[in-house]
Amino acid sequence: MNGNLPYLDENVDIEERISDLLSRLTTKEKFMLLASHSRRRIYTTNPIKRLRIPSFKMTDGPLGASYHSSGLKKNTRFPAPISLAATWNRKLAGEVGAAMGEEVRAIGRHMILAPAMNIHRTPLCGRTFEYFSEDPYLTKEIAIPVVKGIQSLGIGGCLKHYAANNQETDRGSCSAEIDERTLHEIYLRAFRAVVKEADPWAVMASFNKVNGVYACENKNLIRDLLMDKWGFKGIVMTDWLSTRKGQTTEGCIKAGLSLEMPWPIKYKVKLLKKAYTDGILTDETLNDLARRNLRVMMLTGAIGDTKAQPKGSRNTAQHHDLARRVAEEGMVLLKNDGGVLPLDIDAIDKIALLGPNLKKKFGGFLKGGSSGVKPPFEITPLAGMKEKCKGRIKIVTDASQADLAIVFAGLDNGKGGDSEFQDRASLDLPGNQIALINRTVATNPNTIVVLIAGSPIAMDDWLEAVPVVLEAWYSGMEGGRAIANVLFGDVNPSGKLPLTFPRKLADSPAHSSGLSRTYPGDEEKKVYYDEGIFVGYRWFDKEEIAPLFPFGFGMSYTTFEYGSIHLDKKSITRTDDTFVVDLEVVNTGERSGAEVVQVYSRDIQSSVMRPQKELVGFGKIRLKSGEKKTASIAVRAEDLAFYDIHRHEWVVEPGDFEILVGRSAQEILAKAMISCT
Repeated sequence: MNGNLPYLDENVDIEERISDLLSRLTTKEKFMLLASHSRRRIYTTNPIKRLRIPSFKMTDGPLGASYHSSGLKKNTRFPAPISLAATWNRKLAGEVGAAMGEEVRAIGRHMILAPAMNIHRTPLCGRTFEYFSEDPYLTKEIAIPVVKGIQSLGIGGCLKHYAANNQETDRGSCSAEIDERTLHEIYLRAFRAVVKEADPWAVMASFNKVNGVYACENKNLIRDLLMDKWGFKGIVMTDWLSTRKGQTTEGCIKAGLSLEMPWPIKYKVKLLKKAYTDGILTDETLNDLARRNLRVMMLTGAIGDTKAQPKGSRNTAQHHDLARRVAEEGMVLLKNDGGVLPLDIDAIDKIALLGPNLKKKFGGFLKGGSSGVKPPFEITPLAGMKEKCKGRIKIVTDASQADLAIVFAGLDNGKGGDSEFQDRASLDLPGNQIALINRTVATNPNTIVVLIAGSPIAMDDWLEAVPVVLEAWYSGMEGGRAIANVLFGDVNPSGKLPLTFPRKLADSPAHSSGLSRTYPGDEEKKVYYDEGIFVGYRWFDKEEIAPLFPFGFGMSYTTFEYGSIHLDKKSITRTDDTFVVDLEVVNTGERSGAEVVQVYSRDIQSSVMRPQKELVGFGKIRLKSGEKKTASIAVRAEDLAFYDIHRHEWVVEPGDFEILVGRSAQEILAKAMISCT
């Protein structure tokens, strides 16, 4: 017990603790809770020592605890979120969340600014590597266990960037012009699901405007939708310095903005005091905003008995092993003509290793922007290959003198690549890399291209000539080992693309018109989402465009045969009902492997235009050679819904739905029907 301070007693109900502490705060102290007031410690709020309220401390993410915001500490650098999404593995996502929570706890922080959940609208977006997918269902299915994992350690998860922050170009001034249905169905759907199912403790408002209103003062998005309709009880904080020109203290207050970072601009004490005096900031609103901050501080143990919190740990062997496993499972084999992979270590004398990403380290201070994590070590592709080949295969640089050549190509986290602050200028690899690939394969037809990147790359200039392409993403601090393990068959690749790879930029919906109005914005910096709900594979289906590689695609060193589909019900109700899709899968190859069984739905007759198919379920199944298993995948009725702009609600209409099962969005192998009543 804590005597006369019940708000410090964790045996007392948390809402009672908050009410008790609120009653002890002065009005000015409540103002102080709504912003950080230190320009020296930009990830830390100021303490209120009189009431034993400490500083609330945060760190950037989402690849781990970032170097610049963790006291310049070296921490485990996990693979990029796009790589995690490519695993299609919910359990693994939960493990990553828990490990990040342990690392954040170990550095003395209370919250990690992760996960990043924006939708892949354009393949040029500089932060595509930080986001999960073009599909809102896959995004939320990976984000939910990440958040639960983080918060299981008493560390706050923070969903970002709310909302429609789908490009870096003019992110601080552009307006995403989106119709109501598209906004809810594509760009808000994952946020809504994670709020309802994972109860995150914070949401970060984005820099951009949505339909002409800055996110930080967008009452419709924050107060009306997120808080009142979805029931969010946590903090809504600014992105760093996102409350600038054109925004007002009054607008932020009315919207429900709870915390301004890294220092006050609209929430300076004198501005809040004036708003309070003028009746703009009422006691009811002030108490609500303060309550949200206090609740999160108590949930994370910042206020209360710190000894009761879980123990933290960082840079453990378990975390490094997890980083390697995610990297291995997220790699996507895009092409493997002639079965060149896996490599037989006993049948090779010399390997030529080439390319700009062969020796490159990707972790470091602000590399890629705010997500930059500096690990205690990083295994480059060269180091990983040397470790694998030591004493058995000679590594050379002349492709003409080798049994095979591997070109480590792709992008990096510099400006113009995969990085915050600036979008890519082109879908292509740099010209010198294209020349290197073509020169190498002309010298040695057994050329493998390993792509290290965080977004789609056009390949028409070289793909046909190259027998093997492996997408390795940004694979974290153990990336070199993971790549070597996949190339030599110690690991059978099972990753599937979480986004569509277009052949050319004009094939993507944001770029199809060639007009600046759809990207990067017109003269008024308005970006019109003219494609509506048809983002990613939905667009490619609608326009009958053949992608370079479709959503959900990924090869294996073994083969899988799908049997017939069986549903456990013939009909479902349109409320909270669920049905199960059973499908028999056989490993018909010679190696153990894992397959991602993907379930899509098609509304046969709808009152509104809908995509030809939408992802509604998936499951990853592991099979030994010759083994047969049944994949059982639960599908919820609510995931068959669309957003009705007349009711302003999600609706499942009565009628028939076709259930499609396949190994990618364009390879459907089984179908069945179900009715909604």
